[in-house]
Amino acid sequence: MKSTFHGLETARRALSAQQTAIQTTGHNIANANTPGYSRQRVNLQPTGGFPTPGFSQPSITGQLGSGVTAGEITRIREVYLDDQFRGENNKHGYWNSLHESLVKMEDIMNEPTEDGLANMMDRFWQSLQDLSVHPEDAGARSVVRQRGIALSETFNYTYNSLQAVQNDQKNQLQVEQDQINSLLRQVNNINKQIAAIEPHGHLSNDLYDQRDILVDELSQFINVSVEQVGSGGLAKDMAAGRYTIKLLDGNGRDMGVTLVDGTRLEANELHISYDEDSGLVDKMFIAKPRALEGIESVAELEGKGGVMTFDSLEAFRSPGSFSALIESHGYLDSQGNEKGLYPEMMAQLDQMVFTFVEAFNKVHSEGWSLSEITDGEKAHDGLGFDFFTYARGTTEITEDSIKGAAQRLKVHDDIIRNLDNIAASGAADGDTPAEIGFSGDGSNALALANVKDASISFGGSATTNVQAFYQGIIGDMAVNANEAERMTRNSATLRDSVDERRMSVSGVSLDEELTNLIQFQHAYNAAARSITAVDEMLDVIINRMGVVGR
Repeated sequence: MKSTFHGLETARRALSAQQTAIQTTGHNIANANTPGYSRQRVNLQPTGGFPTPGFSQPSITGQLGSGVTAGEITRIREVYLDDQFRGENNKHGYWNSLHESLVKMEDIMNEPTEDGLANMMDRFWQSLQDLSVHPEDAGARSVVRQRGIALSETFNYTYNSLQAVQNDQKNQLQVEQDQINSLLRQVNNINKQIAAIEPHGHLSNDLYDQRDILVDELSQFINVSVEQVGSGGLAKDMAAGRYTIKLLDGNGRDMGVTLVDGTRLEANELHISYDEDSGLVDKMFIAKPRALEGIESVAELEGKGGVMTFDSLEAFRSPGSFSALIESHGYLDSQGNEKGLYPEMMAQLDQMVFTFVEAFNKVHSEGWSLSEITDGEKAHDGLGFDFFTYARGTTEITEDSIKGAAQRLKVHDDIIRNLDNIAASGAADGDTPAEIGFSGDGSNALALANVKDASISFGGSATTNVQAFYQGIIGDMAVNANEAERMTRNSATLRDSVDERRMSVSGVSLDEELTNLIQFQHAYNAAARSITAVDEMLDVIINRMGVVGR
């Protein structure tokens, strides 16, 4: 037999369910502008019908509905779009970091401008041509010396500026390393909280959102994949579970490295080490927490248990802003060679300076200066004067060790001390024993000016003149910067496009939420009116039935 209070219970359930829906809608509206928030929805489900099948069931045709219940409160999220966004975010992180490094390099090289290195070289060549016309003029000689000093200082400044940016990038590498490790630890901490909630049959939607925000941020630095691990117990099928985060290479393949272990609930850490001599990145380590205990330096991680070692960036192969920053700062490859944007640019400047100085000094030392003409013999036991030299350093600049040539370039002290030591004259023709030049001859100054057009071998990498070699350096830099800028724009467009699609699924629409709010409010009011109707029915039964004839 049906209960007289059946309708009352049905309406009560409706009130409770609609109230839950209204509260969830209010939560969505409150978080409409919260970054990373996914809108939530109450799964309303009908409760079991009456009567329950059995031998003693009342004779009722069909089943009588018993109302509604608020099921799981789930978040609306598309995992496929999350994976797409993280892949595009990773590419954008790589190209954006690379582009920023190249923009800084372009600012330092400062070409083409009046203060650039190319213009300083042109002024130096022009001063030598002027000297060839007036070889005895002290003013012309002074201009050559000052232009030589200015050229040397420009090389020094350019090299030192590149080195300063490189040092800043080393600091930035440390910052990004700490950010990556912090994100991994935070994801692991949320995993632990979720592991304590889900086995009891609850869904921690807001914790899911917080974790996804962290993974999105992590994908900017390194390429990662996410695997869901169940929490066990009474966890619901739609529970997101714990995240296991693995490292991927540039092609999206698993590199066999686990960054966050959702099963063991532990987070590994990423650390980099630097070569003592060059200061460049030489190794990278993925270390388990127990491997980090008691170590005093990163170098102690090598060969230790629970540590994955990458011998170079080429072995690491995981793109992102972290990889791009290492590529810009510089690293040692598997053969121990220096690689990277800034090391290679400084190496090219060193090669340019060393080759130019060798060629220029050779012509200069073969000429005759006013002081040598006066003495009647070549200086330095017949070797003559060098115009350029290098400041003292920890190593000597030689053909086998040219590193730092641009940084240490200077005008020779002999030239600084006495303008008469500038060799503007060539050897005289005739049968004179020493073939001594004469003061009015400017042929060697003209030969020095023509060094700019001489075809020279630059360490076997190219055979061309100084100007063309430098133009090639600047041209390559410009092409790389333009490519990085283009890829940054393209990757940003793709990332934003995926993010818009993701937001169209997960984002909060105030218009939609207000519509739902009105809908649930009307349903709540109707349920309340239903209770009033049942109350009136019960009032008739209780207070009015059986009073006839009294």
